[in-house]
Amino acid sequence: MAEPKKRLTSTRSGNRQSKDALKATTLISCSNCKSRIAPHRVCKVCGFYGGEKVIKLKDEAKKAKVVEEQLKDE
Repeated sequence: MAEPKKRLTSTRSGNRQSKDALKATTLISCSNCKSRIAPHRVCKVCGFYGGEKVIKLKDEAKKAKVVEEQLKDE
């Protein structure tokens, strides 16, 4: 089995291990609802991305069905 010729200095070990530290997740606030989201992701709360409505959420679809049914009944 191979053995290292020289002992690794503490500086080299420290430089290598410095990349192992955990970093805090970057969060931004949504332009529409002000909830905290990861950058470059669609907001899960309101469905907006870059100031535009991108996706229709399940809650909104349920509300739309209820409104349609109420309009049909009238």
